[in-house]
Amino acid sequence: MKKAAGANGAINSATTLITGGTGFLGTHLLRLLTGEAGAAARLRVLVQSKPPAWLRALGVEIVAGSVTSSDDVKRALDGVTNVYHLAGLVSHLPADAHRMYAVHVEGTRLVCEAAVRAGVRRIVMASTSGTVAISRRADDVADEETPTPIELVTRWPYYSSKLYQEEAARRACGEKVELVTLNPSLLLGPGDDRLSSTRPILQFLARDIALMPAGGLNVVDARDVAALLPVAMDRGTPGARYLVGAVNWTFAELFGRLERLTKIAAPKVKIAGDLAFWASRAQASLFRQLGRRVPVEPQSVEMAQHFWYFDSGKAARELGFSPRDPADTLRDTVKYIREHLLGSDALGRAAG
Repeated sequence: MKKAAGANGAINSATTLITGGTGFLGTHLLRLLTGEAGAAARLRVLVQSKPPAWLRALGVEIVAGSVTSSDDVKRALDGVTNVYHLAGLVSHLPADAHRMYAVHVEGTRLVCEAAVRAGVRRIVMASTSGTVAISRRADDVADEETPTPIELVTRWPYYSSKLYQEEAARRACGEKVELVTLNPSLLLGPGDDRLSSTRPILQFLARDIALMPAGGLNVVDARDVAALLPVAMDRGTPGARYLVGAVNWTFAELFGRLERLTKIAAPKVKIAGDLAFWASRAQASLFRQLGRRVPVEPQSVEMAQHFWYFDSGKAARELGFSPRDPADTLRDTVKYIREHLLGSDALGRAAG
């Protein structure tokens, strides 16, 4: 089979494929991997849309296509030994459920089945901590052995599709391809131009968040997760999953830190339980009738009433994971959003 051409038109012999390379996490991974001289020649990126200029400038091999196309996946995997499978779609809207299932579940199945046929050695896949670390109680701190809270996870299409993605990958890889899964929490840091993860920070800066959520979350720097991916490729335990996060914060702690950092007042009124969700639904309905942008989608409000806490001890012990100070991550996130997104059309995109 003919090899795909690199950015300069040459025929490369890439040994590592990256899906989702233009996303938030993938961008940081690519910049990290291409920092070593000659490394770009060993990398291939499967890109669905027009490759951005920065990607072409890296000199990596670019293959046009989608993880949902068996022909594209087969072509992208030709001659490949290792795969970073990062392709994904982040949305809290129920209307996007079918699109997320297609990318996360069907796309992953195609990638893993094709990897088996192509003789790929190892796949490192990015999932989410939300397939296991979610509870109604603040004292529940999950680890990799915690049973999946099915009733909660399946309430939201994004997390249910990621749960099914993990199962599809395990079944398709079987004993033929080594599969290592990283489950990071909410990714923060600079570079999230699509607002796939840093949307809540933008909403805070735009003063769109009127109520204090009653729950809590875990956050982690995307740059730290990107740095851990090659470690997982090198020495992650086949078949293992690793929860990857920096700190568990209540939303009150997160917004309090943002208030001190930005001098923007955090919301003071806290509404717990289902009342916040139903109030946000009423608000969203009214805003849509008036043709106005919905500040925060009801599904996001509902999720923020829960606790997404976990412990990253396994990643620390087996992979040496040591995240940076989350205060530095928060500062870098705010700086990037203010310089690159605030005042643009980002607010409109954040509503979707």
